[in-house]
Amino acid sequence: MRVVVDRDRCEGNAMCVKYAPEVFELDDDDYAVAIVDPVPVELEAQAEKAVAECPRAALSRED
Repeated sequence: MRVVVDRDRCEGNAMCVKYAPEVFELDDDDYAVAIVDPVPVELEAQAEKAVAECPRAALSRED
């Protein structure tokens, strides 16, 4: 699984970092970035939670 951040939608709310800190971080401009690619199996549930909870729907999953 991969996670993709739509920078046009991201507002830097950091919900992804809250739910999956081993998968996401904020860059210097406060946009979310995936720091692992692909997402390790043991972190997939956290990544999926982050995708589901993003208030701007800026995250998506690719298989």
